[in-house]
Parts: sequence; C-alpha cells; structure tokens
Amino acid sequence: MIDLVHLYRAQFKTTIAEQFQYRGALVIWLLGLILEPVIYLSVWSAVARSQGGAVDSFTAADFAAYYLIAMMVDHAGFTWVMWEMEFWIRQGNLSPLLVRPVHPIHRYIANNLTFKLLTFVVVLPVVLVLALVFRPNFTITAASALAFAPALILAMALRFALEWTIATAAFWVTRVNAINQLYFVAFLFLSGFAVPLPLLPGPVQAVAQWLPFYRFLGFPVDVLLGRLPTDQLLIGFGAQVAWLVVALWLLNATWARGVRQYSAVGA
Repeated sequence: MIDLVHLYRAQFKTTIAEQFQYRGALVIWLLGLILEPVIYLSVWSAVARSQGGAVDSFTAADFAAYYLIAMMVDHAGFTWVMWEMEFWIRQGNLSPLLVRPVHPIHRYIANNLTFKLLTFVVVLPVVLVLALVFRPNFTITAASALAFAPALILAMALRFALEWTIATAAFWVTRVNAINQLYFVAFLFLSGFAVPLPLLPGPVQAVAQWLPFYRFLGFPVDVLLGRLPTDQLLIGFGAQVAWLVVALWLLNATWARGVRQYSAVGA
C-alpha cells in the first residue's frame, strides 16, 4: 500500500509536467469536454422555449441544471484508455509496463485522476459562467447531495472498469476504432447525455435501465437533482454495484487472457 502511494504521488508529478509541456493538446481536450454538453444544453433549451417553455417535464431551466451537472459528471468519469490501449499494444509500448512490479492499471488511474483534477479548475468556472447565462433550476437538497457522492464514485469506477475491459479487445483486434465508435454511440443515447432518459421512448428507457450506460452518467445527475424516488434510488445503487462487480470480473478475465497471448511487434 505504501508503494502504491509513492507510485501515485510520482505519477501525479509526472502527469502535471506532461500536461504543462503539451499545453495546446490540453486546451483542445478541454474544449472538447466543454463544448459537447454546452451544445446539447443550447439545443434543448431552445427546443423548450419553442414548445411554450417545456418539453414534457423539462423546462429550459431544468435542461440547464441537468446539462451543467452532466458536464461535471462526464468530466469526472471519462477515460481515453479505449484509444490508448490500442496504441500501447500495436506499438509495443505495453511491454515495459508489463515488466514493472505493479499492474499498469495503477499508472493509468493516477494519470487519469491527475488530469481531471488539473482540468477541473477550468471546468468549474465555465460551469459557473454558464449558470449565470442559462439560469438553471437546481433542485438540490442536502439529502440528494449526500446520495450523490457514492453515486458519482460508483459511476466513475464502473465507467473506468467497463472501458478498460472494452479496451482489451485490442489484444485480439488490430484496429478497434469501430468498436469504440459503437460503444460511444450507445453511451451517447443510453446514458442520458444526448437526451435525458425521461424524454426517450418507453421501450428505449426500459433498455437503458438494464444497461450500464445510464448508471455512470444520467443516474448520478438525477440523484443530485432529486429526480428519483427512494425505490428507484435504491435500485439504481444496486444496479451500479452489480454492474461494477461484473465489469471488474470481465476486466480481470480479459486482461489475463490478453496478456498471455500478447506479442509486441512495434510499428
């Protein structure tokens, strides 16, 4: 445990140095993280106003609250391992990571968390400015804020484990871009990111409730906004835990099999 603390501390310093060295790439990443939810927010706010002030139960102010929180939840949970793993395997960069005394996942977790902490100092002011512009209807209570903390932590862990598992497909498939695109289309529409779940057709909502995507974005947002009754809240936490157990089992299984058949050939 002490060695892991030293590892995470060293990786934190390394990642900070890397990000300040590649400031242009950092700005591009930030623009991508911010612009997508802002576009959804602008579109749905305009739709609400054109429909007389609301779309079903969502007013323009409700959309503003939803997407501003979704922006922060997505920022907390996103990873880029599904693209990076392919590069590691195809270029042979995974080999030196495998001979280290700790699992490569620890390096990536430290890198990922450091990047998020570094960029959060920009994301938070953007959210505050957008709140002044769009005037969101934040229906947040002390109870919903308290429930949000474990919902967000479980959402982050679930998304990380699932995307790391999918990334291991690169052990068997030379190019995984098609798999990545399919995954993110499903995430976009079933997580509640492009469209809040209550606005989707009934059958699509039912499918989304059984899949993990909603659990690592839309669910934490709905928890913080107090949009879920107690029974749905408990079901949601149970679904997060169940999916996390499945994702961790799959991660261990696919990683172990993938490493056994891995061979580095370089570019």
